[in-house]
Amino acid sequence: MNKSDCRYNLYINILKEELVPAMGCTEPICLAYAAAKAKNILGEMPDKVEILASGNIIKNVKSVIVPNTNGMKGLKASVAIGIVGGNPDKELEVIANVSEEEKKATERFLEEIPMTIKHINCQEQLDVTVKLYKGEHSASVRISGFHTNIVHIQRDEKVLFESNSIAKPSKELTDRSILSMEGIYDFANSVDIQDIKDILKRQLDYNKAISDEGLRNDWGANIGSLLINNYGNDVKIKARAWAAAGSDARMNGCELPVIINSGSGNQGITASMPVLAYAKEYNIDDERLYRALIVSNLTAIHQKTTIGRLSAYCGAISAGCAAGCGIAYLLGENLETISNTLSNSLSITSGVICDGAKASCAAKIATAVDSGITGYLMSKNNKNFCPGDGLIGNNIEKTIRNIGRLASEGMRETDKEIISIMTEE
Repeated sequence: MNKSDCRYNLYINILKEELVPAMGCTEPICLAYAAAKAKNILGEMPDKVEILASGNIIKNVKSVIVPNTNGMKGLKASVAIGIVGGNPDKELEVIANVSEEEKKATERFLEEIPMTIKHINCQEQLDVTVKLYKGEHSASVRISGFHTNIVHIQRDEKVLFESNSIAKPSKELTDRSILSMEGIYDFANSVDIQDIKDILKRQLDYNKAISDEGLRNDWGANIGSLLINNYGNDVKIKARAWAAAGSDARMNGCELPVIINSGSGNQGITASMPVLAYAKEYNIDDERLYRALIVSNLTAIHQKTTIGRLSAYCGAISAGCAAGCGIAYLLGENLETISNTLSNSLSITSGVICDGAKASCAAKIATAVDSGITGYLMSKNNKNFCPGDGLIGNNIEKTIRNIGRLASEGMRETDKEIISIMTEE
């Protein structure tokens, strides 16, 4: 794929749009961002707060620790920290610079200010509105579709901004339908490394830092260090452990930023750390590593294009299977082997559900990476699952569409039941 190909700059744009920094689980941060924006619109501290959230937001905020809150969880904590200490100009790093005094003020805010939560049924799986009131004045901000996509801003009765539709967001994104496994492989082989080096180096730097933190210290269930301590330092174990450790720390309140993929820090960590582990093991040069990361990241994004940002389908599966593809590319495999890696690995773990962001995500990540590696070993040894086996299509693009259909349509009722179970008192 040369630079005159229309896809070339579009693929670069997709990487730039997706591989961005975030601190904390992106669903609580989405709420904090909306709250911080609404506070700016209101212009003063509110005396009442209303939170309207889709089921998948509730599911993914309920059990994860919000950074810079001294260990608090939940929608109210996410909104309160955004109001008290958030900087909306920093978007997904909105609460990165909260002071100790602001943490204490957040605790007082939660004690003193009435806050209500309403579960809204809507088409979009990611949809939040934060409404703030002060006397006779009010301000509201709605985010829908993806984590920073503000579609409505209002102060009192005056609408300050409104997107024409969710399909036309306030920030236009590059059309992801241009992605294909053939295109991804071609782009990885031919891209000028200088065009993408800074994006991918930042991903490695950020995500390795939080992975190391997860391995060093006590975070959540310590899945990463548990794997290494009990199974040894084989590269297949390290690949799983490095990814899991980043999630150990991130899901349990670590304040280090990560570089996300498809709106998820866990997916960004999962798509990158296993590939880095293999590169270190085999002393592979940086250029080859960056090209392999292109395969891993874009393959994860390609899958999520049909699945959606949030669903009942565990996003770590997409990223773990994509990591297997990145590892295959790193070790010199061709497009056929990489495609079969994805098909095989998706066949192994495509039924894993998402029951919210929490400590156990790290274990699911380890499982997802294991399926990616197993899928690669199967493909390398010409032991592949066949078209017609379950959800496997007659080519890799059909398989990706089948998985997307399962996740976005077939699992809607599953998602409703998960949310119902999780929100039972």
